Amino acid sequence: MTLSKSLSGYGLPFALTIFRSELDQWSPGEHNGTFRGNNHAFVTATAAFKTFWKDDVFASEVRRKAEMLRKGLSDIIRKHGFKTMTLKGRGLMSGIECENGELAHRVTRLAFEKGLVIETSGAHGQVVKCLVPLVITDQQIEFGLGVLNECFAKALSEQQRKAS
Repeated sequence: MTLSKSLSGYGLPFALTIFRSELDQWSPGEHNGTFRGNNHAFVTATAAFKTFWKDDVFASEVRRKAEMLRKGLSDIIRKHGFKTMTLKGRGLMSGIECENGELAHRVTRLAFEKGLVIETSGAHGQVVKCLVPLVITDQQIEFGLGVLNECFAKALSEQQRKAS
């Protein structure tokens, strides 16, 4: 399994590969080189693991925030498109799959105008993707959901006007 991105806990480049010990063919010290590690990132990653993952408090908060996000996204779907939209993803990596990429793109453009940076994903750019930081506050989740709600309402209204 390969993990990367913000693992360093300080925004530094850091990635790792996890595998079974019987697959490790190298002896200690054989796998060194300048491309093998960022010592500063190792230090900050260790501090992050010791700070955030020493007990289940942080993990419980992440799960609670994920439920809050997914409930909010589900509410948007129920309000604006329960027949044409679906909830996608897991936890704080969730989104709303729209009937087409045009709608998803319009929602993300409107959201950007309101101060919310959000992207699309999916084979046809049809998913409004929420990739939320683990340390997000409840107020930030509420703000983002409020913006998305407004943007879906406006984009769908524009879409209906075009169709008529």
